[in-house]
Amino acid sequence: MSGFVLWLTGLSGAGKSTVAGLVANELEGRGVTVERLDGDIVREHLSKGLGFSKEDRDLNIERIGWVASRVARAGGGVVVSAISPYATARRKARSLAEEHVPFIEVYVATSIEECARRDPKGLYAKAFAGEIPEFTGVSDPYEAPENAEIILTTEGRTPEEAAAIVLDYLVENDLLDPAEVSA
Repeated sequence: MSGFVLWLTGLSGAGKSTVAGLVANELEGRGVTVERLDGDIVREHLSKGLGFSKEDRDLNIERIGWVASRVARAGGGVVVSAISPYATARRKARSLAEEHVPFIEVYVATSIEECARRDPKGLYAKAFAGEIPEFTGVSDPYEAPENAEIILTTEGRTPEEAAAIVLDYLVENDLLDPAEVSA
């Protein structure tokens, strides 16, 4: 298998990290070399000190895209889960990867109402109350992908079902051997 970048984007609480973890675990279980780049973890280790201005968010996504492209170029599968709210920054990440490997954008299309209901970090309630400035989807924009390879609706679907859709895409596009996917 050659490398690829699987980029999950969507609002906070959409299910990106959950689905990314399931996909990465399945790939690793099948012997694929995988690196996960989760937005929260990357911000702690690679982009510490960046704020949430558009410029800082774009720089964060460019850094993730650069790292992902290098790992994938070396033959690894890279599973990114990052809000990545701006289309221009996602296009930059795509162009960095596509110099070497396939880039698959997965739009985890979960409604803001469902994300707020899940509210895994308690952030939506604070954002709706005006306590968090520049909160994506509330007081800061999220530019939904217009040409994502996969549009993944998580509402009414288990995380395992969502991950299976992503894995099926990888098989259908010859990025994963069908024999490598468990039944």
